[in-house]
Amino acid sequence: MKLGEICKVLDIKCNCPDIEIRGINTLKEAKEGEISFFHNEKYKRHLLNTKATAVLIEEKYKDLLPNGVIALITDEPYLKLALLTKYFVKEPWEDGGYQVAKDSKIDPSVRIAKGVKIGKNVTIMPNVTIGPYVEIEEGCVIYPNVSIYRDTKLGKNVIIHSGSVIGSDGFGYAHTKNGEHIKIYHLGKVVIEDNVEIGANTTIDRAVFGETRIKKGSKIDNLVQIGHNCEIGENSILVSQVGLSGSSKLGRNVVMGGQSATAGHLEIADFVTIAARGGVTKDVKKPGVYSGFPLMPHKMWLKLQAILSRMLKK
Repeated sequence: MKLGEICKVLDIKCNCPDIEIRGINTLKEAKEGEISFFHNEKYKRHLLNTKATAVLIEEKYKDLLPNGVIALITDEPYLKLALLTKYFVKEPWEDGGYQVAKDSKIDPSVRIAKGVKIGKNVTIMPNVTIGPYVEIEEGCVIYPNVSIYRDTKLGKNVIIHSGSVIGSDGFGYAHTKNGEHIKIYHLGKVVIEDNVEIGANTTIDRAVFGETRIKKGSKIDNLVQIGHNCEIGENSILVSQVGLSGSSKLGRNVVMGGQSATAGHLEIADFVTIAARGGVTKDVKKPGVYSGFPLMPHKMWLKLQAILSRMLKK
């Protein structure tokens, strides 16, 4: 879209040059020809160094922009971003040519969209749907009724069990002053690296921008929810009913017990174990075993339970 057209559809006053905008991205990742947004002061360092062509921003912050970056002034930059995403979303389905290696076994009921690439020795069982430009490398096994949305990439020897959904939109909305919920269309993708196994009825959301990534060797149980832009480190284990909010970043060999969960935009260090029903609300910076809500070292949680038990007996 031309920048002037963007200003028109967003009802923003701007005497903008007739620049073509090719996409939307975060302040940190944006390149020339992309538009970004600023709505939270904790990202101020990214604002100061952004390479975006234009930024949706409040008047009071416009002087923080680097020279040459165009300020699109609005009182509601996040809401304007949400409204803009629908103009950049790609078609969810396109018919056309695709590539399948000769020795792969694809059930006749499988639906395959345009641009899909399926490698050697892949098995895809009945009623699987594969969206446009998905890449599936050799040795993968996909069980019945799996849905893989467009632009997803599967590495070698990935196993996906029945009913799982890979690449659906994350749960992202901006809110108007009247309380309406405006959908943020998710424009990123999902990348699943080699030797990952994904259980039945698990969902992995695509990124808003960039990617949601599951690193090699990780094992994900049934009924797990992984939000948009999450990163799961190598050889991690997520047990049934784990829920990861958007932009959670797990290090390598992290174990999360059943029904444990994270708040969004936090990091968990390498070799951390979160016990069942543990609630992670802030960064976990040191390896170890943690329990409870709010989260604490497991030994401390055991002592707390013992103290509470004694109090109840008095």
